[in-house]
Amino acid sequence: MSKLEEARCVVIKIGSALLVDSKKATLREAWLDSVCTDIAHLRAQGTEVVVVSSGAIALARVSLGLTGRLRLEEKQAAASVGQIKLAQTWSTALARHGLTAAQMLLTPEDTEARARHLNARATLRTLLKLGCVPIINENDAIATAEIRFGDNDRLAARVAQMIGADTLVLLSDIDGLYTADPRIDPTAQHIPCVKHLTDEIMSMGGAPPPGYSSGGMHTKLLAARIATRAGTQMAIASGISEHPIQQLLENGRCTWFLAPSDAGSARKRWIASTLHARGRIVIDDGAKNALDQGSSLLPAGVRQVDGDFSQGDLVLIFDQAGTEIGCGLIEYDAEEAGLIAGRRSEEIEERLGHTGRGVLIHRDDLVLTRS
Repeated sequence: MSKLEEARCVVIKIGSALLVDSKKATLREAWLDSVCTDIAHLRAQGTEVVVVSSGAIALARVSLGLTGRLRLEEKQAAASVGQIKLAQTWSTALARHGLTAAQMLLTPEDTEARARHLNARATLRTLLKLGCVPIINENDAIATAEIRFGDNDRLAARVAQMIGADTLVLLSDIDGLYTADPRIDPTAQHIPCVKHLTDEIMSMGGAPPPGYSSGGMHTKLLAARIATRAGTQMAIASGISEHPIQQLLENGRCTWFLAPSDAGSARKRWIASTLHARGRIVIDDGAKNALDQGSSLLPAGVRQVDGDFSQGDLVLIFDQAGTEIGCGLIEYDAEEAGLIAGRRSEEIEERLGHTGRGVLIHRDDLVLTRS
């Protein structure tokens, strides 16, 4: 079983439902101080710590008189006010333990666009080298489509992948993964360790709970898929009581998701963890076998092209049974890919009217994602 005390770099995700009292919409100060005590303990033993913290919108609702379901512009306004409170809160709490907090606000593009991903990674690594504890949240105030990644679980997984953390801890209102929702099904069994994220495991995710939290077990399993593909082990543990990290250090009840021993290069880890695919490619069995042998994806093995993507976008790769088997950065846009699907490489020039690349997805830009 993986152990937290062996970790070199840990990302800890904390949701609004843990940080903020849902009835009073006020900070749980004693709980936060206990978490900072735990973080200080990790830092004292040489472990780097990054915190992904929700709570900005929840902290601002009362002071702004916002109740009920918020419109996008109200969420953004609340985030602008609440983020100041959230940063100040973490800074003050960590300072009591001799630690320096650093704030970083991220958007999906900061993790999806390669240049911005590398820049954010360099900043985070510098902060850690300087002994800081980065406090990360989504840049909710400027989100235009949906206010979040969809949840901070996946943001935390992307941050863990970005900096090469070996451990991700998602603190929740539940002590791990169960075969069913234990709040509904009394026969649900706790699962202490997941070695492979199979379709059966992924189907155990449920709907997000009510209240301030935007996540749920489903988003945590999506985060586990991102993290483990990147070589990061992940734990889902209860964060309701004080000192939740210390409890985990003492082998408290949780679910560990184990990562493969060889997760590939940093570039391939980034590709495998990308959140937003732009298209979908269906391949035949011959192409599937070739990919298993380490080959690039050639146009001849493609049976179907779906989506509206450009050259360099991420696309998912499926077999003819409908199972996702990989993903990669495609060498052609959607229209061109459709024109050369099923064709031999030497036919590309005839189909497109110009000399193209001989592969649809090069093996250096391709990751097999089957468990």
